[in-house]
Amino acid sequence: MSSTHKEHLQLRVQSIRYAAKDTYLVELTQPQGQTLPSVTPGSHIDLHLPNGITRSYSLVQSGDNPESYVVGVKLDAKSRGGSRYVHEQLRVGSVLPVSQPRNHFPLVEDAPHSVLIAGGIGITPIWCMAQRLQAIGASWEIWYSVRSRADMAFIPQLQALGDRVHLHFDDEAGSPMNLPAIAAAAPANAHFYCCGPAPMLDAYEAAASARVPAEQVHLERFASKQVAAVDGGFVISLARSGKELTVPQGASVLKVLLENGINVDSSCQEGICGCCEVVVLDGEVDHRDAILTDSEKAANKTMMVCCSGAKSSRLVLDL
Repeated sequence: MSSTHKEHLQLRVQSIRYAAKDTYLVELTQPQGQTLPSVTPGSHIDLHLPNGITRSYSLVQSGDNPESYVVGVKLDAKSRGGSRYVHEQLRVGSVLPVSQPRNHFPLVEDAPHSVLIAGGIGITPIWCMAQRLQAIGASWEIWYSVRSRADMAFIPQLQALGDRVHLHFDDEAGSPMNLPAIAAAAPANAHFYCCGPAPMLDAYEAAASARVPAEQVHLERFASKQVAAVDGGFVISLARSGKELTVPQGASVLKVLLENGINVDSSCQEGICGCCEVVVLDGEVDHRDAILTDSEKAANKTMMVCCSGAKSSRLVLDL
């Protein structure tokens, strides 16, 4: 059976701590005490849960060879079994297969100024970035919005950083955070970062993109804006395994691969985590993910097989 994943880490749940309403911090360590692969700000890992579900979570801390990984997990009212399992069944001492860290939301550390914007559980990668920027003495500011004080994580740590930190509580303010005003007040050469719910991200993109080049506007989504490609009717040729497979209407490339014994890691099924990214050797992809930039999509070098399809009649994949 072919596989695209690097060797998974086998990590122990060292602790589960309360961070905010419906939000836990889960700490993972090597059972034998070894250090872990290095983490850059904006990275996430996949937890392969005992109920058979794989979910991606952003890391709260970055660094070289850390002793532990910490992820924030918010209980989703519409949970399909990932966050609910973590909140209700995961126990300290459990050992889980965990992916190597991946980063589709990287921090530009030498930017003249960074504007960090978070909504709800979107604080996890944003707080990771803030800690790194503080550590290297960079110029930055953070804007963090939640519905109420009970929903806010890391309050003491954030408040300790002074007036560069701006905390917004919707119920107290009586309105959402003013993203156009935040964007307008920032330096023209600033880089913007945002992670949060879809309405916030849409407003953020409109506010930030109106005044700075697209390459200075960064974001990470919890859900894709696009519908997955399921038109089918094309062939995928697998260069390494020598297989030729037809993707029928109503099926994803990922589904066809798995049904034919090609073991591709997958998690979100929406093109937002990057878990199922595959190298494309030939053909034109119908990109439906929320990860690749416009230039990366135009280059057709990789695709997220959970949601993307083909514009050409044939795709050659490095599998």
